[in-house]
Amino acid sequence: MSRVVVVSGNPRPGSRTSTLAVAVGEALASEPPAVIEVGSLGPGLLTPGDEATAAAVTLLKEAEVLVVATPTYKGSYTGVLKVLLDYLPAQALAGKRAIPVVTAGVAPQAAAAEALLRQLLTELGADVAPGLPVVEADLPESKAIAEAYSARTAS
Repeated sequence: MSRVVVVSGNPRPGSRTSTLAVAVGEALASEPPAVIEVGSLGPGLLTPGDEATAAAVTLLKEAEVLVVATPTYKGSYTGVLKVLLDYLPAQALAGKRAIPVVTAGVAPQAAAAEALLRQLLTELGADVAPGLPVVEADLPESKAIAEAYSARTAS
């Protein structure tokens, strides 16, 4: 079981959103976090019985802390992230800490999408920590942003 699991809901694996999410996971964990790149699941995300998707769902269920990241698409989290989270039954994240990490072009857009992701994680039973909305212009500073977030929320 991995204590910290990072979920990057960007349809494009290795994105700047993913880089930020992994930096947050590393800042929170004593060992490297497990990473789910939802975009890497490809068509399997919509294929019943897909092994990679089932493995991702298992990681979600076994995590203690989830860093759930998404760029803002159409004012909200991405569809591929929602599809993955739809595999979870009601209250599947009960007892788990979840950190919503959202990137967007402007701060109000990031904050609005973070609120929507927070609602989704709460609906799944997670104990949702303060979110991390980040504007795209700040993404080159992902490591520093992650370390500051970790220090701010550690107390």
